[in-house]
Amino acid sequence: MSSHAADDQPVASFAELGLSAPIVAALQEVGYESPSPIQAATIPVLLAGNDLIGQAQTGTGKTAAFALPLLSMLDVSRREPQVLVMVPTRELAIQVAEAFQKYASRMPGLHVLPIYGGQSYVPQLNALKRGTHVIVATPGRVIDHLQRGTLSLATLKYVVLDEA
Repeated sequence: MSSHAADDQPVASFAELGLSAPIVAALQEVGYESPSPIQAATIPVLLAGNDLIGQAQTGTGKTAAFALPLLSMLDVSRREPQVLVMVPTRELAIQVAEAFQKYASRMPGLHVLPIYGGQSYVPQLNALKRGTHVIVATPGRVIDHLQRGTLSLATLKYVVLDEA
């Protein structure tokens, strides 16, 4: 994958990629110093509003590569689903939702909801009614919510297929 930097030097900081100030502050708090290659390559492309397919080894920061720009572009004042991340397993739904929450620590009022099977509908329904910005879900449970009419995809701005 080629670098988009004019002088082909690696990007030194997350701020240089154009992420919002709250996201950059949260990254500093958790000790993230500089973007990984997949993050440096994808964040500017996603912030520009482009579609993207990314592939990288485990442990290279793929979740942050899509979560950081999406969080930077969210409107927290709109208390409705704006991001849907589809994942294959309950474990990944929990892990990705926790990552979003960590990166959004400086975005008061932002709500992330993992939705997966084997869990009661009641907490999911309550969270959806309260207003959730980011939904991280397994396909089966999304289909269930759509069929029940308890989830609308009408307000989504971004969809991610993780581990597709």
